[in-house]
Amino acid sequence: MMKASPIAIAVLSSLMATVTIAQEGEQQTQPANFLGEDFALNIERIQITGMNFNNYKSGAASGAMRGDIDLMDTPQSVNVIPDFITDEQLATNLSEVLVNDSSVTGGSEKWNRQVFNIRGFELDSGSGFLINGHQQFSHYVQPIETLQQVEVLKGPSSMLYGQSGPGGLINMVTKKPTYDNLFELAVDTDEHGSTRFQLDAGGSLNDAQTIRYRTVLVKQDSQYWREYQDENGSQSQERDRFLGYLNLEFDLHDDVMLSVKYDYTDDLTGIDRGGWLDDNGDLIGDREDIWDMPWAFTDNNVQNIGADLTWYMSNEWTMKTGYNHQSFTRQRLDSSPSFTPGSNPIEDGYYISPFDRHDDWQHKTAYMDFTGEISALGMDHQLLIGANILDYYYGQQRHDGEKNQLVMPGQPLPKPDLDYSMGSVNTETSYKHYGFYIQDLMTINDNWQVLAGLRYDQQHKDEAGGDSDAVSPKLGVIYSPTDNGSIYVNYSKSFNPQSMVTSDNDVNEGMNLDPEYGEQFEIGTKWELYDGGLLLTGAVFDTTLTNVAVQERLEQPVDDKEYITTQSGKQHHRGFELGAQGELIDNVFITTSMMYLDAKYITSTEDTAQLDGKTPVDAPKWSANVWTRYEVNDDLALNFGAVYVGERFANTQNTIVKDDYIRFDFGAAYGFSVKDTDMSIRFNIRNLFDADYLDGGTETDVTVGEGRNFSLAFQAKF
Repeated sequence: MMKASPIAIAVLSSLMATVTIAQEGEQQTQPANFLGEDFALNIERIQITGMNFNNYKSGAASGAMRGDIDLMDTPQSVNVIPDFITDEQLATNLSEVLVNDSSVTGGSEKWNRQVFNIRGFELDSGSGFLINGHQQFSHYVQPIETLQQVEVLKGPSSMLYGQSGPGGLINMVTKKPTYDNLFELAVDTDEHGSTRFQLDAGGSLNDAQTIRYRTVLVKQDSQYWREYQDENGSQSQERDRFLGYLNLEFDLHDDVMLSVKYDYTDDLTGIDRGGWLDDNGDLIGDREDIWDMPWAFTDNNVQNIGADLTWYMSNEWTMKTGYNHQSFTRQRLDSSPSFTPGSNPIEDGYYISPFDRHDDWQHKTAYMDFTGEISALGMDHQLLIGANILDYYYGQQRHDGEKNQLVMPGQPLPKPDLDYSMGSVNTETSYKHYGFYIQDLMTINDNWQVLAGLRYDQQHKDEAGGDSDAVSPKLGVIYSPTDNGSIYVNYSKSFNPQSMVTSDNDVNEGMNLDPEYGEQFEIGTKWELYDGGLLLTGAVFDTTLTNVAVQERLEQPVDDKEYITTQSGKQHHRGFELGAQGELIDNVFITTSMMYLDAKYITSTEDTAQLDGKTPVDAPKWSANVWTRYEVNDDLALNFGAVYVGERFANTQNTIVKDDYIRFDFGAAYGFSVKDTDMSIRFNIRNLFDADYLDGGTETDVTVGEGRNFSLAFQAKF
C-alpha cells in the first residue's frame, strides 16, 4: 500500500499550493445562485461563454437536510456534482458522474448494474439511492440525462431517510420545468461507433406561466470495446437504451404548487460479468475477453410515476407531500460462467450454468414534511417534522438449464431453450417500512448553531422473523468564526434492515438477515472564498458498523454453490477527506477531492475469524480526483482531469490485490453561432496516456479499465 502515499500526498500538495496562489489573487467571482439561475445555466452546459458563470459550485443540497438549507449551515460532509461538470466530461452513466468524488469508489458492473462504495461501505441497491428524496431501487444503470445535480450525502442518514447504510446516500435531483422556452438538441459518439441522441425542452404552456414543463428524450446505441469469445472473436457487447422523462408543474394557487413526474427507461444489453483474476491478481486471458456467452442478455424496463405538492401555509410554515411508484421489471438470460479456483480456464476450459429469470420489483414511497421557522427560548429554530413510508414487493420466476457445462475459449455453446414462465422456481417477498422524524436547527447567535434530530422506524415483513425497528438520533454543532467559514462536529446512527440471501450460488440462499447498525463521529470545516466563488471542505470521520453480512468464496463448492454468506462482527472505517469546488482565478475553475481511508473488519465469530484485521473489497487507502476548466476566450475552453485510486483488495481474504492506478483525461469545447442559433462542439480524450488498470469488482467480476478512447459531441440551442 505504500505506493499510494507519495502520489496522494503530491496531489494534495498541488491542491493546497493552487489554493494558496488563489488566495493571494484579487479577482472577484460572481456567486453561484442555483436557486434562481439554475434553469438558465442548464442550457449553457457545453457552450463556452465569458460571463463568469460559476457552474462548478453549488450552494445547497436539497437531500442533506430535506430542504434547501445552505451547505454552510449543514453539519455534515456533502458533495454536490452539478450537471455542468458531467456534461463537460460527456458522462454517460452514474459511475462516470461519481468519479468526481474520491470518497466514492466503484464496485462490480456485471448484469448491467453499477455498485458503489462510500467511505468503503457498499451502497445497498434498495436503500442507498434517492431520487428527489424518494428511495429509489437502483439495481440498474441509472439514467443521468434527467439530472440537474447529484448529491453525495456522507455518513449515516437514517435520521431523515430511514433504512440506509453507514457510508452515506446518493441523492439524484432531477431537472425542473422552466418559465422561459428551452429547446436543446445534442448528439455524441465515440471511436467504437456508439451514438447518443438527446432532446431537452421546457417552458410555459400558457401565457400566465402557471403551467410549465420539462421533457428529456434519449436514444442510445452503444458498442463496447470488449468482445465475446466466438469463432471470429469480433462480436462486441452492445446496448440499446431509450429514456423518456416529463415533469409538469401547476400553480394551483398563489401558495400551492403541484409537480407531476413520469419517466420510462428501456435498457437492453448483452451481459459482461467482467474479468477473472488469478491468485496473483493478474487478469486471465486478454483484456477484451468476455466470458459470458454471446446470447446472454439483460432487459430492464423501469417506470416512475409520482407527484409532489407544496403548500406555503404562511410566511413561516410550508407543507410538502409526495408519492412515487417505481415499477422495475427485468428479464435476464444468463450463461453464469465460472471456473475452478486454481485452474487455467484458457487451457482447461470453464463452465456455464444457464438460466432464464424474470424479476419484478415494485417500490411505492410517500412522505409528508412540515418545515417552519420560529423563535423560542432566545433562539431561532428551523423545524422539520415529517413521516415517510415504503411499500416494497419483489417477485421472481426462473427456469434453470443444465449446470456446469464445459466451454472452451472461442467455442461458445448454443443458446439454450429456456423460458422463465415455464420455470419451477417462484419467489415472492414484500415488506412495509414506516418512519417518523423531527429535526431542529437552532441558531443561538451569529457564531453558534446546534442541530438535533430523532427518528423512529418500523419494518414489517411477511416472512417470519422479518420485523424490526430502530431509533436513529443525530446531533450536530456548528461554530462559525467568520461569515464565510464554519467548523462542525456531528454524531449520527444508521439502521439498514437486511432481506434474505438471494444469490442462487450461495450456501445460505433464503436465510433471513438481521439489520445492520452504524454509528459515526465526524468533525469538519467549510470555507467560502472570493465572495462565495470557491468552496473548501475538510472532514475527519470514524464509523463503526455491526451485524455485518459478508459473502466469502468457498475453497471447495458445496452442492455446486461457490459462496457462503454469514452475518457477524464489525467493520471500523476511519479517515479524512479534503475538497475544493469553484473558481480559482479568472477563467480557471476546479473541482477536486481526496480521501484517506483505514477500513478493517475488527471482530468476528469463529465462522469468520479469518477476517479479523482484513480490509473490505474495493476500499483503497488513498484516492483523489481533479477536473479543471480554463476559458481561453469567449469561445474556447480546455479541460484537464485526473483520477487516482490506490491499491485495493479483490477478495475478503485479502490475498488478491489490484494495483493502484492514475488516469488522465483531456477535453476541449468550442462555441459558435449560426443564424442566431448557439452551437458547440466538444472533443474529449479519456485515459490520455493509455494506462493499463483494473477498476471495481472482485476476482470473479472485476471491471477492466478501457485504454485511451475518444468521444465527440455536438450541441445546438434554439
